Amino acid sequence: MTQILVIAKEPVPGRVKTRLCPPCTEEQAARLASAALEDTLRTVAAVRVPHRVLVLQGLPGAWLPAGFPVIPQRGRGLDERLAAAFTDAYRLHAMPVVLVGMDTPQLTPALLEAAAGALAGHDAVYGPAADGGFWLLGLRRPDPALLLGVPMSRPDTGAVQLTRLRRAGLSVAHLPELHDVDTFADACHVAAQAPGTRFAATLRDVRAGLALR
Repeated sequence: MTQILVIAKEPVPGRVKTRLCPPCTEEQAARLASAALEDTLRTVAAVRVPHRVLVLQGLPGAWLPAGFPVIPQRGRGLDERLAAAFTDAYRLHAMPVVLVGMDTPQLTPALLEAAAGALAGHDAVYGPAADGGFWLLGLRRPDPALLLGVPMSRPDTGAVQLTRLRRAGLSVAHLPELHDVDTFADACHVAAQAPGTRFAATLRDVRAGLALR
């Protein structure tokens, strides 16, 4: 059995997806963040796992579906917040943990099921992101030392994280590479990959609004 965590920020204008501005306004960037988060939560809800948890910076809103207990993020840097998310979830339910963010609305239930299944035979599962980071990390038995001190939001983040896992003697399963939504070009790429998502529909609205300026 495996639990799935989503670590996310409340989609407040000016606080999320600021690298989409320009060409987006802060409000448009927040709309895209909200849509990406909704897509992610709906995908997680479709996976048959015993527990799903939202690890949130901010307050929950109407975008939160039923069945997701909310726990607050702890820590300053992202490495601290990720380590705390794994620790807190494992304290709630002592079972393997798969963690994803809100930046991959193209995520599918099949990918999450593959991640959960991989932890039956591996100590960790890792989903690389095209920007050099990672979009998913799963641990059979979380340990803060596996994450604390890993430099985040850099082109070598993923490589450093993988090295940390391997030096700890963990066996690591790998998932396909995905694009995170960081820039407007990323948003267009992801929407083209997943045209039926809320994110893609929201991007179409945003682009129509940009054309009218």
